[in-house]
Amino acid sequence: MDDYTVLNPGLANRLKGMSWFARLKEGLSKTRGTLAKTVPWAARPEEALEDLEFALIAADVGVEATQEILEEVKASGKANLRQALKEALVLHLEPDARRAKLRKLGFKPDARKSAVELQGKVILVVGVNGAGKTTTIAKLGQYFQSQGKKVMFCAGDTFRAAGGAQLGLWGERLGIPVLQAAEGADPAALAFDAAQARRARAFDLLIVDTAGRLHTKHNLMEELSKVKRSIGKADPGEPAEVWLVIDAVTGQNGLEQAKKFNQAVTLTGTVVTKLDGSAKGGVLVPIVRELGVPIRFIGVGEKAEDLQPFDAGEFVEALLD
Repeated sequence: MDDYTVLNPGLANRLKGMSWFARLKEGLSKTRGTLAKTVPWAARPEEALEDLEFALIAADVGVEATQEILEEVKASGKANLRQALKEALVLHLEPDARRAKLRKLGFKPDARKSAVELQGKVILVVGVNGAGKTTTIAKLGQYFQSQGKKVMFCAGDTFRAAGGAQLGLWGERLGIPVLQAAEGADPAALAFDAAQARRARAFDLLIVDTAGRLHTKHNLMEELSKVKRSIGKADPGEPAEVWLVIDAVTGQNGLEQAKKFNQAVTLTGTVVTKLDGSAKGGVLVPIVRELGVPIRFIGVGEKAEDLQPFDAGEFVEALLD
């Protein structure tokens, strides 16, 4: 029995055996409740704009994005407010607006993608303290294992005494090898060795953990850039994926930090965790808007199956169903 089951026995029992879409709906219940209490769904779009504006801002969509969404809902010409909002939200949850406009809005619950396409062989995972990077890496490792990939970890958080040990324990549970170093070791040197080891041992994927850091600590952000460069020296072109882990509970407060991470290491995606603990699930919209990168995975709980690839149509369907 894990800590999540002990702390949330009722929720754990409800989630047991649920499909992913049902788990997603359950995880978004707080945000969906915020919208349900405020938005008069039976009204025509033009009659509900004021209530809709309040609801979207309360859900942490952000003022500027909310104004754009309201304009799109109003201009849609649709009589169905829920459908007009669904289509506007999907558009804003896709980083490439042109691609989103051409995308067919199919909203197919449980139509999971068979695999997540990666640009390369190394994922560098970054984020602030307490965002849940190490646990997220374990879940990602298990996910990619299930896709038939041979995975290895690099415990690059050498600042915390328990950083490497925590990922090492996950590696033992999952049967995933973990490269570790002593506390205080150079994380860039460790990442270099890990990238070399991945190539030598012909692993399909290396996921590199990093120590949590604040964007205001210039030296720590420089160190993160060094880690990325070291990986590239050992394995040219890598890391092709740099993912930022964001705790949904922090909402827009974490966006300024995210921008600094993007400046330091050029993000290719985000992983949004703990959506089940927040009534501000709308924060995914400003994350995409501000960073201009896709959301790759979302998490609605502590179990491995509670972290899944992100699909905008599915997310919006679960949010507004």
